[in-house]
Amino acid sequence: MGKFVEKPYPVRHLPDIRDLIRYGQGHFADRIAYEDRHIPGKAERRKITYRELADDVNALGTALIHRGLKDRKIAVMSENRYDWVLSYYAVACGVGVIIPLDRELPPAELVNLLSRARASALIYSKKQKKTVEAAVADLSFVEYLIGMDDDVHQWRNLSLQALLEEGRQLLAEGDRSYLDAELDPNALMGIYFTSGTTGKSKGVMLSHRNITANVENMLRRMHIDTESKILSVMPIHHTFEFTCSIITCLSQGSCVCFADGLKYIQKNLKEDDPTVMLGVPLVFETFHKRIGTAARLAGKEEKLKQGMKLNAILQRFGMDRSRKLFKDIYNIIGNSIQVFIVGGAPMDPQIIRDFRVLGVNMFEGYGLTETSPIIAMNADYREKPGAAGAPLHGTEIRIDDPDESGVGEILARTESRMLGYYEDPEETAKVLLPDGWLATGDYGYMDEEGFLHVTGRKKNVIVTKNGKNIFPEELEYLLNKSDCIKESVVWGDEDEQLGDLIITAEIVTDPDFVKDLTEEEIQRIIKEEVEKVNSSTTSYKRIRKFNIREEEFEKTTTRKIKRHSLDLKRPAEEVKDNG
Repeated sequence: MGKFVEKPYPVRHLPDIRDLIRYGQGHFADRIAYEDRHIPGKAERRKITYRELADDVNALGTALIHRGLKDRKIAVMSENRYDWVLSYYAVACGVGVIIPLDRELPPAELVNLLSRARASALIYSKKQKKTVEAAVADLSFVEYLIGMDDDVHQWRNLSLQALLEEGRQLLAEGDRSYLDAELDPNALMGIYFTSGTTGKSKGVMLSHRNITANVENMLRRMHIDTESKILSVMPIHHTFEFTCSIITCLSQGSCVCFADGLKYIQKNLKEDDPTVMLGVPLVFETFHKRIGTAARLAGKEEKLKQGMKLNAILQRFGMDRSRKLFKDIYNIIGNSIQVFIVGGAPMDPQIIRDFRVLGVNMFEGYGLTETSPIIAMNADYREKPGAAGAPLHGTEIRIDDPDESGVGEILARTESRMLGYYEDPEETAKVLLPDGWLATGDYGYMDEEGFLHVTGRKKNVIVTKNGKNIFPEELEYLLNKSDCIKESVVWGDEDEQLGDLIITAEIVTDPDFVKDLTEEEIQRIIKEEVEKVNSSTTSYKRIRKFNIREEEFEKTTTRKIKRHSLDLKRPAEEVKDNG
């Protein structure tokens, strides 16, 4: 097909997040900006217009400055909801530095992060109240605890609603301390602590312009407008969800509907009529398996296959009959959904193709918190299933020290590159390279058409005594394609006799698939699946041993396996080498 050629959609320059809020107030005033269901005791969704958003931001920001929090660091910690977004905007657009925190942090880690950042205030929801109270009791530098749901009466506790009322009164009296606050789009705006899947979390420092430049360049690739409605599913403290969903919608006058939780995604897709949803591969793999299982249980598996073959042919001629052919499937994924956007890990290209045939476009992208986050993305006018996409407009990607197959570390140069790691110059120096380059810590290669392919994390790579690099993610991807395997971790086990690493696997079985099988049958089936993977790869990558476990691996809130915390046992089951 030739090299990727940019055919950008027109995009307005987005200088900073405050500009987006004020632009929305002027151009989309009565449109719904957010929907959530976080009014205690009420089932219906609360709807907030762009005018109400701007008024709330101004009121909260004014009150926070009045309370002495100008130029301070303020943390926010809650489930996905409007009050989180409001708190972020208010702090970042004229008060101080915002610190989004993982809502599932244990008390000890919350103490650690608040102490490292020296946060002067913490805004939190009722669901985090016990954790907050356990963590903050002895932290005197945290001057205010601001509850999203409760009226509180301790000396340093405030209610978010009371602050809003206070701010409105101050504005009515002529207080312009927030409205006229100077804003440097290139200065420190937020500190994002990484999920720490392999050790101590780092504080990624981002500016307004880091994020808005990322949004500008994404919008050149994909059409999002005022009629779009995004279901916010992934944790909002993560840049993937915040930048690609929350800020993107803010810039376009679109609506964000907050999901009620991961286990309610299917329900929200059906009830709330979103057109777009972002997620990690695990979310869409689950949908895909659920569709196949439903068809099989209903005795309609062959009918589904024939319908997909027919629609694939029709789509080639510009016709799509998916909504008529697959009515049962839209009962699972909702009647309004049009686009799935996937990030966080490589996606099985066959699943992308299947969803396309079923009438839902799926686009893959790649990035990291340090780049705000996206650096490569497929476009809705040119895409390649299995690739992370082409570099965004204004972004350069090069492969450092490639091997004979072209694989090396991915380096990026972009306006969305972070300012550095908070109070960590040594780690900053490792990734911020001369001439504006950033070392991603990921390995990959560029193909002849200009698309990036990500092969794995540099820190996870298994190096054999012969100097061969084995990416565990590649083998895990192949294992996880099996219907009987839910997830897996591949690692190198030291073999003293060989003096080398033995490729081993820890495998979690799919409970629905194995529920009626004996242990011997499960062992035999998994062994066959491992041998099938081995037959498709080169000899030095073959899995020699494996363990089977029932419990899932511990994960971050973005559904990434915490590799560093795994207690991996030496596998007893050996796999016959048919190579």
